[in-house]
Amino acid sequence: MRRNFFGMILGLAIYAGILIGSNLLLSWGIENTILRLVISLAPIMPAILICGVIVRTISQLDELQRRLQLEALALAFAGTALITFSYGFLEGADFPKLSMFVVWPIMATLWLVGIVLGRVRYG
Repeated sequence: MRRNFFGMILGLAIYAGILIGSNLLLSWGIENTILRLVISLAPIMPAILICGVIVRTISQLDELQRRLQLEALALAFAGTALITFSYGFLEGADFPKLSMFVVWPIMATLWLVGIVLGRVRYG
């Protein structure tokens, strides 16, 4: 588990560095469309590493912990779908348009809520 924790911290640090670097580069007003796209998507590479660490961590859990994670992820998936779908209807009623960047924090928050509820349930 220590290896997974280190991998997560390393992935997050690399992600933060690439995110800051790509935003800095983009602020310079790069004209080349393909280069701008590559720089914009650069933070996805460490995000893929982070996803791999999460999957590896879950695969190493015992059955009860896997069940807890599955139920937490199901809550996060369904809850995020309902929230974002509902908000889409509200945008039709002149609510402000939201960036896609709000989806992940919603999902992460609901995943955390699911984990807390699971720990209470399975005590």
